[in-house]
Amino acid sequence: MTNRKLIAGNWKMNGSLAANEALLDALLQGVGAPNCDVAVCVPAPYLAQVQAKVAGTPIALGAQDVSAQPQGAFTGEQSAAMLNEFGVRYAIVGHSERRQYHGESDEAVAAKTAAALARGITPIVCVGETLAEREAGRTEEVVKRQLAAVIHVNGHCISEIVVAYEPVWAIGTGKTASPEQAQGVHAVLRAQLHHAASEHAAGIRILYGGSMNAANAAELLSQPDIDGGLIGGASLKAPDFLQIIAAAR
Repeated sequence: MTNRKLIAGNWKMNGSLAANEALLDALLQGVGAPNCDVAVCVPAPYLAQVQAKVAGTPIALGAQDVSAQPQGAFTGEQSAAMLNEFGVRYAIVGHSERRQYHGESDEAVAAKTAAALARGITPIVCVGETLAEREAGRTEEVVKRQLAAVIHVNGHCISEIVVAYEPVWAIGTGKTASPEQAQGVHAVLRAQLHHAASEHAAGIRILYGGSMNAANAAELLSQPDIDGGLIGGASLKAPDFLQIIAAAR
């Protein structure tokens, strides 16, 4: 496993053919030879456009979701095999918006993780607590439960995943966990991974995903167990995304 940090942009449901072209042009012009791994996770209709644009560059292609099913009567879903055909390297699974708006359970997230791994796609497994859960002192309980489901289903393959800690109360709100708060949860997740895969735990990347931006990235990324970022709004602004990439050393 690599010790290079990973900065992954999550475009969410944003973009257009023209806007994507302009954003990627700016990113490719400014990214140079980064000291970290870089990916953009784009809406499904734009996979082909972005695949063509980033081929042979330091920017990897990611998807925002993947079906747990291999094929069949699942209207609106995209299988891991389909994503693989488009050169998708990463797939976000279990994002809090999917859990909240689409009712995805811990078990569903674990199954999606397995489907991605089976096709050589690295799942970015999202875990995180709501504000109510944090205020009730349940942060550790919640994130450990969410990760435990993935570990239970994927067992020895767990060393191949990326984990993203995204406190739900800090997503798109402008609020960010302090570096100390984020590091505390990352350390809990690292210990859980160590228990599940002791020889590989140090190499499993744990990203922070709650309103990381150009202003706070360097301090967050300097924490010992923060191995990168899952970037939302800031990934749609080339100067901001490039600044975060530059901070990941």
